[in-house]
Amino acid sequence: MGWREGRASVKRLLHVPAVLLSAALLGGCFQPLYGTAETGTGRPAVRDALQAIDVQQIDAAANTAEARLAVQIRNDLLFSFTGGGYSAPPTHRLKVQISGSRAVVQIDQATALPNIESYGLKTTYSLTEIATGKVVVSGAASTAVSYDTLGQQRFARLGGMQDAERRAAKVISDNITTRLASYFVSGS
Repeated sequence: MGWREGRASVKRLLHVPAVLLSAALLGGCFQPLYGTAETGTGRPAVRDALQAIDVQQIDAAANTAEARLAVQIRNDLLFSFTGGGYSAPPTHRLKVQISGSRAVVQIDQATALPNIESYGLKTTYSLTEIATGKVVVSGAASTAVSYDTLGQQRFARLGGMQDAERRAAKVISDNITTRLASYFVSGS
């Protein structure tokens, strides 16, 4: 090992205590997003705030894929907010609107039937504070999920399509939950 190489390794060793010291000092600044302890801001913990959200019924035309997905999205949101427990007295109201679409991605040239299709789900949502009637969060979430149609097997195609719809609904509910949780942590 030459003189320069030895000096470089000493410099690297001097950085280790500085990194450890800064990690120790900043360790108290972080909190789990879904923690149950009170925050230092005087606001309730995220889990408590999410439990106090009243998720309204999602409007969709009867006997459609969107009607099925509206129920699934609402149920996923309620479970994400409460963890399967009871809701707290509502302080906020969540309104969600959805619309879905399908598109053919690839066609089998031999049979002229679709091989791969895509299901897209778009939502808009708004969180209203009940006490003031003020909309505190509004946003949109969207996702596109592809699925194989397996050619001429009609029931396999339907099963794949419904699975894609369920996956899209789960992605949307997770996106909304994360956005609302970040609102309750940051206040914006």
